[in-house]
Amino acid sequence: MLAAAATFAAIVPLSAQEGAVEPPLSFERVFASPALSGDAPRAVKLSPDGKWLTVLRARADDGDRYDLWGYERATAQWRMLVDSEKLGTGRALSEAAKMQRERARIGKLKGIVAYHWAPDGGAILVPLDGDLYLARLDGTIQQLTDTPESELNPALSVGGRFLSFVRDNRVWVGEVGGAAPAPITPEGEPGTVSWGVAEFVAQEELDRVEGLWWAPGDARLAVQRTDEAPVSLVTRTAIGADTTTITQQRYPAAGTANAIVQLFVMDPDGQNRIEVDLGRDKDFYLGRVDWAKDGKTLYVQRLNREQDRLDMLAADPVTGRTEVLFTERAATGHWINLNNNYKWLADGSLVWWSERDGFGHLYRWQAGRWRQLTKGKWAVTGLAGVDEANGRVFFDGMMDDPLAQHSYLLQIDKPRVPRRLTELGYHNTAEADASGGALLVTRSNARQPPQTYLADGDGLRQIWVSENRVVPGHPWYGFSAAAREEEFGTLNAGDGQVLHWRMVKPAMQPGKRYPVFFRHYGGPHVQYVTKAWRDPIEQAIVAQGYILFEMDNRGSANRGVAFEKPIYRAMGGPEVADQKLGGEYLKSLPFVDPGKIALYGWSYGGYLTLKQLQADPGFYAAGIAGAPVSRWELYDTAYTERYMGDPRKVKPAYDKANALEQSDRIADPLLLIHGMSDDNVLLANSTALAARMQQRGAPFEMMLYPGETHRVAGPRISPHLWGTIMRFLKANGVAPPE
Repeated sequence: MLAAAATFAAIVPLSAQEGAVEPPLSFERVFASPALSGDAPRAVKLSPDGKWLTVLRARADDGDRYDLWGYERATAQWRMLVDSEKLGTGRALSEAAKMQRERARIGKLKGIVAYHWAPDGGAILVPLDGDLYLARLDGTIQQLTDTPESELNPALSVGGRFLSFVRDNRVWVGEVGGAAPAPITPEGEPGTVSWGVAEFVAQEELDRVEGLWWAPGDARLAVQRTDEAPVSLVTRTAIGADTTTITQQRYPAAGTANAIVQLFVMDPDGQNRIEVDLGRDKDFYLGRVDWAKDGKTLYVQRLNREQDRLDMLAADPVTGRTEVLFTERAATGHWINLNNNYKWLADGSLVWWSERDGFGHLYRWQAGRWRQLTKGKWAVTGLAGVDEANGRVFFDGMMDDPLAQHSYLLQIDKPRVPRRLTELGYHNTAEADASGGALLVTRSNARQPPQTYLADGDGLRQIWVSENRVVPGHPWYGFSAAAREEEFGTLNAGDGQVLHWRMVKPAMQPGKRYPVFFRHYGGPHVQYVTKAWRDPIEQAIVAQGYILFEMDNRGSANRGVAFEKPIYRAMGGPEVADQKLGGEYLKSLPFVDPGKIALYGWSYGGYLTLKQLQADPGFYAAGIAGAPVSRWELYDTAYTERYMGDPRKVKPAYDKANALEQSDRIADPLLLIHGMSDDNVLLANSTALAARMQQRGAPFEMMLYPGETHRVAGPRISPHLWGTIMRFLKANGVAPPE
């Protein structure tokens, strides 16, 4: 357990270093190019043969445009493999492609945002501006498609013979360097039917975009069929600066019907199509799909709608018949945290993540029997890879520090104490290559923006992919001296569980009291308080004279089942009580102005802001609610019902969690912010709240952003947003002392 307040070592003033001090950090500079966090490559991968390392790098003059770069390990040379500006057409993406990017929160990125290595390591499949290209390592590039429509979910078959993608809701397959792609799924289907893509809630809430899976040997492929006919139509108005688009969107709100999902196996030409038997109950979620190494079995994770039971099915790809290999059940009053922390091995056994002992840990399932690989009152947060040849597992976890993730190694057959591979003092994430012979590690801390390096199987660093040191010439260098240090501490929740908080204080004068910018998220699947590098926006807030404070309440991630489950069917309750403990602690501090504690949250955090203002009028000085859910019946099935249950069955729980019906309790200054094209938390959440408050004559402020989605951001929009927030606070008396 951490002490009540622990700080990092003091910073050496920049005046003692080489270089000039930058002017005070402004919101405009935070969101300008080059990014203050420096070189942050995306999609770092090792080629299947291990000869190349590839990354997506942002351009220095445009932080949102990415090109493909490669590092040849034999020559130790970097070079650009695909220049997105020279190759790109600038063609607009289809609406389906735009929505898929929005699900991944990369809707505003340009250029190359994804790529796929050919299985033999000889070429790279690159989607760009809706078309597909094959880039070879000799510098030649072949355009594979050239159509007005966008090709979704492109993939190369395991053997490298075939290219597949989705266009116009049908799966297309062609031979690489051979026959042109042709549709292989039925024509004449209703407009509500699509093949080869995940349904909306799978993309948004289940972390699954794939809807097509090639078998080893390229002889068969599994394909998802989705029929959205039962899903309710919602009129979504995307209001832009000059135009308004009205979309009839199939949106499965909590308590309403989901899409009908089926799974088929077929030949590459669409022949010999058979349906996989996924059971009598059609109201389920298709969680994950994987082929066995020998291609003789298709493994399917079937999650029930209540999300408290997950069945691992083994399907015969010839007949479609299935059997249940095992069942994972959630603890009473909890839910299944569906994830990607598993791997099927060549011998038919499985490395599997489970919370069955109260914490997320790794297990091995073999011949119908289980063996636990990791233990303790800490969480495994990710399976980084498996070295099958040497019987080793790589994983990320919180074994050494609940606020700093590290990467570890253990032997499958002798899983004693895992060996830490990463350096203390950093927050780390690792990913192993296909064979488990090399690791890509990304690390950071409060003083060091993210760094990425290539390590061997024992964790020893071989080369820097991005050293990103804060030295003269780095974008953060001139601001680093003025950066304020972070402090950590703990409080106890009402049930005795430990809550971690984090604070960053401005330069303060003795005897004066300062306002607090109390930032929170509060919802499940997120850990806010860590020792990783933070977005420089918080230093800009602190530079304005505010104390920044945040705390992880019960319900937050990576602390085990007992810590998560208090919010089950009780959203808007335990989080509010826990965050108030943070407010009470702040008011006890001699340097805090107790009348100037302002709340800020986005999405779930926006909802939490509303609930806090409703629960304790007058306790906080003001609240900023960005893109808030105001009524959980307006949000989607997969997320909402996981934590709240079905509103048709547990209506009292929804009534209590409702932030709309209790809006008459909001008496403190409120700033409501929403993107007017948000297709995740629909704008109706904020307009419904605004109408309620107007009807009762309650004063509040509102800022709407035309054309912006759930992520209101950009080099011009972001400074405007934060300028609006600061003006709101100061206008309502939440300002630093003179």
